[in-house]
Amino acid sequence: MPNLSLNSAMRILITGGAGFIGSHLCKRLSEKNEVVCMDNLLTGKKSNIDGLNVEFLEQDITEPFDVNADLVFNMASPASPVFYQKYPLETLETNSAGIKNVLENARKYNAKVVQASTSEVYGDPKLHPQPETYWGNVNPIGPRSCYDEGKRFAESLCMNYHTKYEVDVVLARIFNTYGPNMLKKDGRVVPNFICQALKNEKISVYGNGEQTRSFCYADDLVEGLVLLSEKGRGGEVYNLGNPREYTILQLAEQVKEACNSSSEIDYRGLPEDDPIKRKPDIAKVISETGWNPKVELKEGLSRTVEWFRGVC
Repeated sequence: MPNLSLNSAMRILITGGAGFIGSHLCKRLSEKNEVVCMDNLLTGKKSNIDGLNVEFLEQDITEPFDVNADLVFNMASPASPVFYQKYPLETLETNSAGIKNVLENARKYNAKVVQASTSEVYGDPKLHPQPETYWGNVNPIGPRSCYDEGKRFAESLCMNYHTKYEVDVVLARIFNTYGPNMLKKDGRVVPNFICQALKNEKISVYGNGEQTRSFCYADDLVEGLVLLSEKGRGGEVYNLGNPREYTILQLAEQVKEACNSSSEIDYRGLPEDDPIKRKPDIAKVISETGWNPKVELKEGLSRTVEWFRGVC
């Protein structure tokens, strides 16, 4: 299938479109395209798309649906430990039966699919940084397995639909992303730290704080997804994330500075199966699409803190 171009208007389906990243995609794409936002609102919020020129369908992708679209971004799934551990069966079903419905709908309308996978497929990696060729180190029955293994199954299903039915599907393994529209009780480290710092509460650091993550601002991540929809090759997987690596303690200090906070650090036990290191190798996506994240952590945190001041 030839590459798509978002310079010409098309009909785009964004599942999970009222969620964190999905709502940023809706905003980015609805200015020039006809966008259908589908969400069951399990973890998404309809207010995230208020004022946007999108068609909203309250629909769970685990139930069959029929939406004519040229392009599909499948962003549907709980994505934070708080929510996928609260809804483990829903998470597994979304990433199995739900994605089958997405692929069947795309097959019917000959649509390209950008599937939101995750760096969690790498588990607690023994290879650093992580290239797309790395198979991962995942506990298949641990407390995070509903998400990790759900996404791994989803990747396999996508690849087999591509091989058997020639569905044009691209896999995006998304690394830690942050920005406006995150839920304050999301459970992920950036909203946790910001809300605690804005209230001058103790900042909860799990473990010794030397574990590392790479943080990508939402606008950068969305541009990566858009470029994959235009230039990504069907049946291929691409890492999307900012390769600049920070320890959790370094993040805490930057959040304190952005919030002008007097918070102290509160060390707590490390959760089971929490990865020690996480950093994407993005050479492939740079080479094939030209994407490279631009927003530095200090600037991204400043923008995110301003949004959270009215939320925490």
